[in-house]
Amino acid sequence: QVQLVESGGGLMQAGGSLRLSCAVSGRTLSSLAMGWFRQAPGKEREFVAATLRGSTTYYADSVKGRFTISRDNAKNTVYLQILSLKPEDTAVYYCAASRLISNLLVENWDYWGQGTQVTVSS
Repeated sequence: QVQLVESGGGLMQAGGSLRLSCAVSGRTLSSLAMGWFRQAPGKEREFVAATLRGSTTYYADSVKGRFTISRDNAKNTVYLQILSLKPEDTAVYYCAASRLISNLLVENWDYWGQGTQVTVSS
């Protein structure tokens, strides 16, 4: 059973930067596709970024240029670096994992973390 634990969220000022971490246990990170999603109040969970088992990365258009997903297979940890924080980045950020992924939609991911809250004040 894969377990995911996110950390690094908090109350931030607009314009600042943040790095979220997702610690993976139960399976070797290199065997998993990993993704980050977020859910703002009153909205559906949305895709943010993903890294497949190789070096391929994908980003939502809304975050390209500000968000960077990376993985450290030795530490079994995935990161999401966020630059130039905006109030609209306020959401609960979730880490997701899957052994096989055919597309990046929410319903296709097998494992989810509990989420970490990011709040950006203007």
